[in-house]
Amino acid sequence: QVQLVESGGGLVQPGGSLRLSCVAAGNIFSSYAVGWYRQFPGKQRELVATITRGGSINYAPSVQGRFTISRDNAKNTVSLQMNSLKPEDTAVYYCNLGRSSSGYVVSGVDYWGKGTLVTVSS
Repeated sequence: QVQLVESGGGLVQPGGSLRLSCVAAGNIFSSYAVGWYRQFPGKQRELVATITRGGSINYAPSVQGRFTISRDNAKNTVSLQMNSLKPEDTAVYYCNLGRSSSGYVVSGVDYWGKGTLVTVSS
C-alpha cells in the first residue's frame, strides 16, 4: 500500500501563486507516472497535470502556461507550482500515483491522496 500526502493548499487572491506538494510513502514512486487532479463541487475529478517516470509532461489546456509540475524521485515528491491563479481554479486538488499521462488506469496501480483545498478569492 502506498500513502500519498498532499500539502500547500489554502486561500489566495486572484493572480497569486501557490505551490502544492505530495509525498509518497513506499518504494514504487519512481516506477510510475504521477499527477495532479482536481475536483469541483458536484463534478468529476479532472486531470490537471501529469509527469511520467521518464519526465514527459502533460497539462490540461486550462492550466497550460500557468502551472508547472515537477517530481523528485529521490524524495518521493511531486509538486505543482500554480501561478496566475483564477477563481475558477478553486477546487480540491488530489495527487495520484500510477495513472497514465492521460489519466487512465493502465497498470493496476492507482493511489490517491486525500486532497488539499485551493481557494482563489478576493
